Amino acid sequence: MLQFAEPPVEIQMQHYAFLVDDAHFDRAYARLVATEVLHWADPQMTRPYETNTEHGGRGVYFKDPSGHALELITRPYL
Repeated sequence: MLQFAEPPVEIQMQHYAFLVDDAHFDRAYARLVATEVLHWADPQMTRPYETNTEHGGRGVYFKDPSGHALELITRPYL
């Protein structure tokens, strides 16, 4: 479980990647879309409202309220 809070001070942006199965990805992505969360297919944030098919799986990037980059992937990088 992840819980989000807006801290009272500035925190340096971090990147967190989560390896999830296809069913979990489908549920999470549906929630991103349903709640209109800005998301991208790439870490450079040039492909908004898309997913990617890197490494034989699917992936998506989005930010938490503090600006940390979160990534969901269905296949490991290596």
